[in-house]
Amino acid sequence: MSRDTTTPPPRYFPERELPPYTYVSGYTPHPIRDPRGHLFGRPESPVLFDEERWQTSAEYLYGIDLFNHGFYWESHEEWEGIWRQLPNERPAHTFFKGLIKLSAAGVKVREGRPEGVRRHARRSRELFERMSKMLPGDSAYYLGLNMEGLAIVASHIASSPPECGSRPSESVEIVFPSPLVLHDYQ
Repeated sequence: MSRDTTTPPPRYFPERELPPYTYVSGYTPHPIRDPRGHLFGRPESPVLFDEERWQTSAEYLYGIDLFNHGFYWESHEEWEGIWRQLPNERPAHTFFKGLIKLSAAGVKVREGRPEGVRRHARRSRELFERMSKMLPGDSAYYLGLNMEGLAIVASHIASSPPECGSRPSESVEIVFPSPLVLHDYQ
């Protein structure tokens, strides 16, 4: 169920290059722990995320770029840096947990673990459904993404996981049918 990649998805933070490969356990060097890893030696810096200024958040936007281009492990890590800094009661905490779980489903596709894909996609769907209920009035969007749309995508992935582990040795593979597209992004 791979999407047509002849037209690449938009880049929201082109100032940062995409990595040379995505991490797939057992096939590529661990990005942080292995000296050959593309993030090895990079110091961690705390991420300060402001929901009102999401359109200028390098970490959020770069995470979307990573996800859209098949770097599921890396998008998970990028968003987790934001998520760790957020109080549990904030809607953004739930939102980023949903994105992290969706990324984890992509990792499990690459690893050839369909039950892991289903589990993470189901949890992602639950979190995006919860987000939909938190939104004010008739708003469908949070931080530029449609919550109901994301819940539907996650539900579809959970019920019909993409072909798992067909080419784990490839450096990057886009496995989900549609990219994350920001609404009202300038």
